Amino acid sequence: MVDMDAGGGDRLALAVLAQYRMATTEQMHLLIAPGVRIERTRRRLAKLRQEGLVDRITLAQAGRTRVWFATRYGAEVASEWPELREWRPAKLGADRIAARLRVGHALRVTETGLAFVADARRRGDVCRPLDWIPEVYHPLGGGEAVIPDALLYYRHDHHRGEEWSMLRAFVEVDRATMGPERLAAKIRAYERLFTYVPVTVGQPRAARARQEEDWRRRYPVFPRLLFVLDGTGPAGVENRLTALTASARLTGPAFRNAVPIYAASLTDLLRNGPSAPVWRPATAPEHCVSWTHPASV
Repeated sequence: MVDMDAGGGDRLALAVLAQYRMATTEQMHLLIAPGVRIERTRRRLAKLRQEGLVDRITLAQAGRTRVWFATRYGAEVASEWPELREWRPAKLGADRIAARLRVGHALRVTETGLAFVADARRRGDVCRPLDWIPEVYHPLGGGEAVIPDALLYYRHDHHRGEEWSMLRAFVEVDRATMGPERLAAKIRAYERLFTYVPVTVGQPRAARARQEEDWRRRYPVFPRLLFVLDGTGPAGVENRLTALTASARLTGPAFRNAVPIYAASLTDLLRNGPSAPVWRPATAPEHCVSWTHPASV
């Protein structure tokens, strides 16, 4: 059983690990307890490991960095908590072999999420650790689905809390493990999600005509798309942005006008912060803007 200490620190640590899939000791510390000494986070993780809720692997090629993940038991415990209801159950938990096979991409996704959380803290916006939700399943029918690397919830305060916008984004973290065309094809998949209306077998045609798109059950507006580009130099980033631009310009006007699509290099994002004007709109890549503009509610 998780020790519910005074600050709920054990519960938060397990929830973050189960939701983020994997994180280094330093990433965990910055996510859950940046105001205390890192030794406290190390002790907390060691205790959760003794209880069988989390485990770790060691990356010899990265200075023996420890990478933590929730065990299947730990994920089952955490999945009962209401704050983690967005999960897809089939993805819960891992073992050491599974962790080693996916550690590179998982840590990049965690690093990106941490950048948004830390940036919000600096700016006085609201993006808590559990507002970054990897691999949320969105069905397209016929067994197909869109599963973004992460779904981001972010409250952007304009004037000291007097005016604010609730922003949502689908985030794709690309490490150049697929070609530019395959990356750009993800935009068309999101356009399919934008228009997808589930069909119930035997339902009258008139009733089907009144149904709304499936995404409206979760979101008041369709989340914007953020592509974070890593694994290449500047030339590779430009090649991928060119492919994204071509794909975005081929989408229908309803999707193109409703859904902002931005891309940024992970290097720029980490150096300047996600709120900085490091994002290039896919339909106008000559500009650099903040991902929070234009605001939506």
